[in-house]
Amino acid sequence: MRNVVLLGPPGAGKGTVASRLVREFGFLHVSTGDMLREEVARGTPLGQLAQGYMARGELVPDEVILSLVRQRVDAQKGVLFDGFPRTVAQAEGLERFTSVDVVVFLEVERDEVVRRLSSRRVCGTCGAVYNLVTQPPREPGKCDRCGGALIQREDDKPEVVARRFEVYMRDSAPLVAYYERRGILRRVRADLPPEDVFRAVAEALR
Repeated sequence: MRNVVLLGPPGAGKGTVASRLVREFGFLHVSTGDMLREEVARGTPLGQLAQGYMARGELVPDEVILSLVRQRVDAQKGVLFDGFPRTVAQAEGLERFTSVDVVVFLEVERDEVVRRLSSRRVCGTCGAVYNLVTQPPREPGKCDRCGGALIQREDDKPEVVARRFEVYMRDSAPLVAYYERRGILRRVRADLPPEDVFRAVAEALR
C-alpha cells in the first residue's frame, strides 16, 4: 500500500477528503493539526510551545513536527499524511524515515478559504464541528449532539485565517514545486462540490 500526502491551504477541505479516503482505502490517517491540538488540550510542554505559534497563525517549527510524526508513523506503509509536510525541510525530514508515493494538491483561492474557515464553529463540550454556511446547527449557537455552546476557534477568525493562508503560500508553495519536480504531484480543484473533489482525488490515487 502506498503512502500519500494531501496538500492544500487551511480550509481546502483536507480533513473532509481525508476522512473519506480513510474509510474507503483503509489508510492510517496522520493529521499534524489534530495531533498538535491533542497536545495543547493535554497541556503537554509540546502543546504549550505549539499553542503560541498556532494562535498567531504561524507554523510550528519543523523539528517539533517531525518528532511528533515519527513517533506516530515509524516506517509504516499505507499512511495518509493530511496537511503534512508543509515545508521542503519537513519533506526531506519525512523521507529520512518513510517514503512518499503520491502527493495530491487541493487548490483553492484565498477569499474562499477565509469564507469557509471564518464560518466554522466548534462545540466547546464535545468537539463537534459545524459550518454556519454549509452545515449549520439546528439551533443557533448550540451543538446538535450535546447542547454545548459553539465557539469560534482563535485560528478561525478572519484575520488569522488570512494570515494562515499567507504563511501557507509563503512557506509551503515551494513544496508543490518540490514534489512536481519528482513527478508525483497531482492537482485537484478544491472549490468544486465535495463529491466531485473526492472523486477527483480517488482518481489521482489509482
